[in-house]
Amino acid sequence: MTVEIAMLFWAAVLGLVQVGAQALAYKRQEGNAYTVGARDEHRPATGLAGRTERALRNYLETFPIFAAVILAVYATDRSNGWSEIGAQVYFWGRLAYLPAYAIGLAWVRTLIWLIATMGIVLCMVPLFDRALIAALME
Repeated sequence: MTVEIAMLFWAAVLGLVQVGAQALAYKRQEGNAYTVGARDEHRPATGLAGRTERALRNYLETFPIFAAVILAVYATDRSNGWSEIGAQVYFWGRLAYLPAYAIGLAWVRTLIWLIATMGIVLCMVPLFDRALIAALME
C-alpha cells in the first residue's frame, strides 16, 4: 500500500469521525427525541453543533478533490516524494482542522485549512509533467 493510499484511507476514517462528532454535537443540542424523529421542523445547528456542521461541510468540499488526485497518482503510478508528503500534509491538516473549528480558533483554523489545501496541491505535482501537458495541447 502506498503512503498516498494509506492517507486516503485514514482521511476516509476521519470523514466518518467528523460525521459522528457533528451528530453527537447536534444530538446534545436538540436532544434524542428530536434527532431520532422525522425532523419535520427544521432546527438549525448552533454553537458547537453549528461549528462541527460547518467543519464537516468544509471537509466534504475538499475530500473528493483529495481522493481524485490520490487515485490519479495511484492509477498513473506517479507516486513520489511530493505526493507522499502532500497526502500526509492534507490528512494531518484536516485532522487539526476539526478541533480548531470546534473550539472557534478562526485565524488558526484558516491557516490549517490553507496548509491542508496545499497538501492537495503537493499531491498534484507528479501529475504535471511533459506528457500531460503535451496531451492537453493536442
